[in-house]
Amino acid sequence: MPANDYFTVNGGRKLKGDIYASGNKNEALPVIAAALLTEDEVIIDNIPDIIDTNIMINIASDLGVKVKKLKKNTFSFKADDLKGSGLNMDLSSKIRSSLLFLAPLLLRKGEVPLPSAGGDRIGARRIDSHLLAFVKLGVKIVEGKKGVVLKAGKIKGAEILLDEASVMATENAVMLAVKTPGTTVIYNAACEPHVQNLCGMLVSMGADIEGAGSNRLVIKGVKKLHGTRHRILPDHIEAGSFMGLAACTGGGVTVKEAYTPHMEVIFPAFRKLGIEFEVKGNDIFVPGPQKPVVSDDFGGKIPSISDQPWPCFPADLTSIMVVSAVFSKGTVMIHEKMFEGRLYFVDSLIRMGAKLVLCDPHRVVITGPHKLKPVELSSPDIRAGMALLIAALSAKGTSVIKNIRQIDRGYQEIEKKINTLGADIIRKSE
Repeated sequence: MPANDYFTVNGGRKLKGDIYASGNKNEALPVIAAALLTEDEVIIDNIPDIIDTNIMINIASDLGVKVKKLKKNTFSFKADDLKGSGLNMDLSSKIRSSLLFLAPLLLRKGEVPLPSAGGDRIGARRIDSHLLAFVKLGVKIVEGKKGVVLKAGKIKGAEILLDEASVMATENAVMLAVKTPGTTVIYNAACEPHVQNLCGMLVSMGADIEGAGSNRLVIKGVKKLHGTRHRILPDHIEAGSFMGLAACTGGGVTVKEAYTPHMEVIFPAFRKLGIEFEVKGNDIFVPGPQKPVVSDDFGGKIPSISDQPWPCFPADLTSIMVVSAVFSKGTVMIHEKMFEGRLYFVDSLIRMGAKLVLCDPHRVVITGPHKLKPVELSSPDIRAGMALLIAALSAKGTSVIKNIRQIDRGYQEIEKKINTLGADIIRKSE
């Protein structure tokens, strides 16, 4: 996937048919890192074939992990002979999730240089919560001429109050605590589905974890973890993205085998926009065409949709709700509480003809419905890129979306999937 790939999108077609959500990207990233916690073989099924997971696999391989592709989306990892404690700086700088290798390397090697992690530019993304958890468990932070080095030393269980419910900081703290002597209690822990499933994988490897799914985790350190086989759940963010796609393109789409109880956290936001859908077993059907109407708050007041840490509406679907609101009759405010840079992409929707006002970096007010026109776009991050692709598919005419590497980081073979619904998306290289 060359960095200069772009899409031409011939929009305005009613999309119809079945589409499948890939494995959860945000679960795949930590469980790949967790495979380094044991010398035994770990098999992981349903890993999405996207840029971010491929980079994580390459980082693991660079560290000496024996990686085998058993079949599509299934890999075997055997970390019985790690050859170094340092992360490949070129690879680690490309994805923020490279930070997840810190805990396994601290346990296996005793120390690790702090890498320069990449990731979406959606606002300030501090790593202080990771370091706070490490220090509480006894890790030393040493600054030298070649940068910062983390040293495990005499680590032991502790009580940790995270200063924010950071997903990756929670995952790092959990991975370090499972093999740290004593009992560790993590307060204000993130409890997103991917955190829960990481804990489930670790328990299947012999870890002792209580409280997964809550904001208080109790972890009793064990001396050794063993191998396991773990299957990644369908990506609830991708499923939500496809629900937004279906609602905006109006032909009737079934998101196959995507329903899990986690989707119940996402559904209320779609209902607030008046978008109809039906759960049929493990499938989610979004009928079309629809004429959704925003559900006002009591007394006719303008409603709002806001993201918060799980179990509230997830931040990664905020961009999808913005573009979905463009096609609903009425006015709604989307309040992005977590990242101050996520909503800047709405300038592109304004150029397409959307009627909205960016009040400040965290709030946008949208009045719909409004037809969009095709323009040239550029994807600033994974989720905004998907939102702009949905907008382009709804706009009659030909749009161009550049910097689609951002979309490829989070969505597997996205144009192939959507084209099966009757879309006309062509990948080209400059």
